[in-house]
Amino acid sequence: MSQTDTAFVDLLSNTRHSAVHLELRDAYGIGEETVEFEKWRAGWRPEADPQSWWSDFHTWVRDATARGVVLRRARIVSEPVSDYIRYEHGCTYQNIAAGESVRWLPRRRSSDIALPGNDFWLFDQSVIMWNHFTGDGGSAGPELDERPDVAQFCATAFEEVWQRATPHEDYHV
Repeated sequence: MSQTDTAFVDLLSNTRHSAVHLELRDAYGIGEETVEFEKWRAGWRPEADPQSWWSDFHTWVRDATARGVVLRRARIVSEPVSDYIRYEHGCTYQNIAAGESVRWLPRRRSSDIALPGNDFWLFDQSVIMWNHFTGDGGSAGPELDERPDVAQFCATAFEEVWQRATPHEDYHV
């Protein structure tokens, strides 16, 4: 398990109420996902059967939502969307099947929202896990942050994005 996965699992297993995730990039290049994205670009599409794609991440999310944790993910995307975002959009049914709610916000509609410089997870509106990336989208490792003022900033930014964003089922790429 990667350092990011370990930090995420520990934080999510201790979460009691909510976990929100804000994604700001138009492409990522992380581990197995990179291989799957290249297969997708060559024409492969994931099967509808969860047994073919269910992962540890989906189990962690399902277990948290079964405990009553509300998980929401918002993605700010450039339009027209990148191939990577098309791929993500096409696979988002997996996040939803595990228990997440997902919304999409065109970047042009976020210009007046104060946003943090990095993707993040915010657990119970108090603990931030910053997701740092290299220039080519690879993981540069997580960073934990428990400063109350920064957590409030992230919570406010996420809620503003969430209110403007389009639910997954209504967002078409």
